[in-house]
Amino acid sequence: MSDEPNDTTSRIRAFPPTRRVTDKPGRRFRRGVYLLPSMFTLANMFSGYACIVYAMRGELEKAAPLIGLAIVVDMLDGRVARMTGSTSQFGIEFDSLADVISFGVAPAIMAFQWGLHPLGRIGWAAGFVFVAGAAIRLARFNIQTGTVDKKYFVGLPSPAAASVPATTIFLYPEGFQSPLAALGVLALVIVPGLLMVSTIRFYSFKTLDLQSRRAYPVLALLALGLALLSAHEIMLVVISYAYMASGPVMWAWSRLRRHGHEELQDESTQKTAKHL
Repeated sequence: MSDEPNDTTSRIRAFPPTRRVTDKPGRRFRRGVYLLPSMFTLANMFSGYACIVYAMRGELEKAAPLIGLAIVVDMLDGRVARMTGSTSQFGIEFDSLADVISFGVAPAIMAFQWGLHPLGRIGWAAGFVFVAGAAIRLARFNIQTGTVDKKYFVGLPSPAAASVPATTIFLYPEGFQSPLAALGVLALVIVPGLLMVSTIRFYSFKTLDLQSRRAYPVLALLALGLALLSAHEIMLVVISYAYMASGPVMWAWSRLRRHGHEELQDESTQKTAKHL
């Protein structure tokens, strides 16, 4: 037999294999997966922008719920990116920029329209403390990703900080007009702003195993939380303030335990020295 290929074989090899029709939708779907988290981030940014517009128009009862919508969407974009394996550096930076608008600028402007404007420049400065705190918190979070314990956040998360003025304004949208009454609004933005840049740890809830078959207590807690939220708007305020206070409370409790442990060690050392 001859080693040279015949004409039929050479013609078959001359043409590359054709792509199946079913392969093309797969590639389009893969591109869409990378776009999906960015769409949630855009929705987050739009919620913050709409909150600013409504706040500038004085419609605070419409502006405050948009912060809550931004929080929900912000939680979804990260989870969708991890579930689909479409996380990227662009998505991380884009999400941080959107968070600065939704959880930094928007709550500060809303709080200024609600009760800081009677204080003049002091109100401007207090709002800027909140914006700067959110920006610094997000920048620090990006560079610390993968180097800290996932069980805790270092500093108050910006969505949780934004929920403090948002839930308060949602509960009482009338606001304050006198400078004396507006003094209490300073704490509404300065305290969360400083907690965002602090090193106090806050529980992250990332270690909850939602895929466990024995997650009945978690489901019961979720059902209880939904029942409380549907009972009255004040529960939103209670949850926001309770989470903000949880970090300082845990920090103080750990300091007291450490101090008590050191005293016990000193007493045991003194008793050992007396016996010797």
